Amino acid sequence: MGRAERRRSWRRARRKLGALLLPRVGPTLVRTLARSWKVETLGRENWDAAYARAGMLATMWHGRMVLGMPAAAGKGVSVLVSPSGDGQLVPPMLARFGYSWIMGSSNKNPARAVREMLDRLRAGGRIAITPDGPRGPRHGTNPGPAWMARETGFPILPVGCATDRAWRLNSWDRFTIPKWGARVIVNYAEPIEVAPDASDEDLARVTAEMKRRMMAAEEQGFQLLGVAPDW
Repeated sequence: MGRAERRRSWRRARRKLGALLLPRVGPTLVRTLARSWKVETLGRENWDAAYARAGMLATMWHGRMVLGMPAAAGKGVSVLVSPSGDGQLVPPMLARFGYSWIMGSSNKNPARAVREMLDRLRAGGRIAITPDGPRGPRHGTNPGPAWMARETGFPILPVGCATDRAWRLNSWDRFTIPKWGARVIVNYAEPIEVAPDASDEDLARVTAEMKRRMMAAEEQGFQLLGVAPDW
């Protein structure tokens, strides 16, 4: 067996081992780490304003999911999770932090996922979605959140997260796990309202503004931490 084939075999074995172990030890490990993090929230007034509404749609980048978990734990938030192999690792972690979830993505079961999200929003639910998930590109966006905000009349709450020290996986989203004792900033940007008669062009502008606010919120967080953004 050549060197290249040995590397491929090792990567396959590592993925299989990870798929076996992570659902069992990952949630407990992250929950334990989270107890040591120094979490600071910015824009609390924006969270309060959006949360006071009958429904809310929050957006954050796929690679920041772990950073945002402690801030809204136990607040009745549902998270859209991909039904892919990697997505199967997320629900046990969400459960540890008091979240519920919706299985679906733009690639698998999109219509069912959209129906369930709309049903939960209209019933007074709060939904968190990663507009660049589940496969990227990193910081990519689509008009889905803007469309749902138009359909329901509820605001989009853009969220940015930053940390001063973390492990970053070698994945498309640079999935971020803060280290023990890390400082974590969760920054809630000003909510975005979408008119019920918004056109496709309007939705495109809302989507661009959503991305701008998410990036600006992260940049502000990194500045306060005194470290350079990791993108």
